[in-house]
Amino acid sequence: MSNTNKEYLAKRQLKHGTAGWILLAGLGVSYVISGDFAGWNFGIAEAGWGGFAIAAVLMAMMYLTLVLSLAEMSAAIPAAGGGYSFARQAMGPTGGYLTGLAVLIEYALAPAAIVIFIGSAVQALTGFDGPWVYGAFYLIFVGIHLAGVGEALKVMMVISGLAVFAIIATAAVLLGNFDGARLFDLPVSDAFGASAFLPMGWYGVWAALPFAMWLFLAVEGVPLAAEEAKNPAKDVPKGIIGAMIFLLFTALLVVVLVPGAGGAAAMGTSAVPLVDALNATGNSRLATLVNVLGLAGLVASFFSIIYGYSRLVFALSRAGYLPRSLSLTSKRKVPVRALIVPGIFGFLASLSGEGDLMLAMAVVGATVSYALMALSHIMLRVKQPELVRPYKTPGGILTSGIALVLSLVALTGVYAFDPRAFLYTVILFAIGTVYYFAYSRKHLVAHSAQEEFAMLQEAESELAIAD
Repeated sequence: MSNTNKEYLAKRQLKHGTAGWILLAGLGVSYVISGDFAGWNFGIAEAGWGGFAIAAVLMAMMYLTLVLSLAEMSAAIPAAGGGYSFARQAMGPTGGYLTGLAVLIEYALAPAAIVIFIGSAVQALTGFDGPWVYGAFYLIFVGIHLAGVGEALKVMMVISGLAVFAIIATAAVLLGNFDGARLFDLPVSDAFGASAFLPMGWYGVWAALPFAMWLFLAVEGVPLAAEEAKNPAKDVPKGIIGAMIFLLFTALLVVVLVPGAGGAAAMGTSAVPLVDALNATGNSRLATLVNVLGLAGLVASFFSIIYGYSRLVFALSRAGYLPRSLSLTSKRKVPVRALIVPGIFGFLASLSGEGDLMLAMAVVGATVSYALMALSHIMLRVKQPELVRPYKTPGGILTSGIALVLSLVALTGVYAFDPRAFLYTVILFAIGTVYYFAYSRKHLVAHSAQEEFAMLQEAESELAIAD
């Protein structure tokens, strides 16, 4: 390796060996956990409980097949770029960039949306609200990340643990108040295919898909921690699959027990469904506690997605897709600018106050990235059968094929629910694509994913010997 490349990569090193599979599984749960507290339930208003249940099963299948596909690719290509790295190896620089851009839109907008919801929760609890709250949360949690990845992940585990406790305690109490008849208390419409089970017909199922995604959205970010894992080939697959299994369990609890105790009609319009279900069943003390711990769930997702966007921006910058200065790391091996710069953009976006719109746009970015990542798995299996795969996806390309088809269906579901979010996200894609073809494709650090990966491995070996 040339001294120039060695010096370049020496300034762009993450801290290896920080996270085992349990911390990675915790990261995956933390990404998603706020979605169990609110947001998913609005899908009941779109489709009725039966229609939403179908949408939730479809999205659970999409995420499970995607996660199994990502587990294979993350073990074979343990780079901080996650889906971007996989797509670049499968589809070249342009495919890699477009996948990274899709994930970046998701991870840049989701924290901005979540901090708006955090602001609403803080206002309900303390009376304080607005930009000061948004700014304070960005400053505090970006600051914790700047202290180091080990410290950040441990704080995240504690916050996530509080949120998980709230969900399990709620489920335990609501189990005794469950009544299956409450799941079907919405009036039947005159829509095509409408019935007591599908009160809004089949169109409702389609429109409910984006809300069902909130039960799992962002779990795909676990591979972004690959370069900081103790044993990436084993830890990342175990971490992401473990997180997905746990999230399937919590999704089942809230989707069945919350409307089954509080009533589907009431829960479909509730801003705080777990709290309202507890209040409706006479458990006001636990409801107050869950209301407070619901804030912990929002904070957990906010905190972990900040981690996710920083590692993605770091990887895209190190490769030359984004300005290279964004990938510089500190003495603690933290990508400082990759944490701060997107945080500033997120804070500015949060000033719009349109959390629902930004979440819908994040879902558009997510579904596009899912389709491209599933396609990457298929292409890698076909084009590079010799690639060393410490973990292999059960079902092979059939599994990733299911993820591909369902992600495209989910993408159309966002359009069915909110055409404005779809249009705005297309505009962001267009801007990002123009930037790539006009500038960044001429300034890539390596000509291929294999070359970049080889450079990284060589640099890490040389730097380890030097230390």
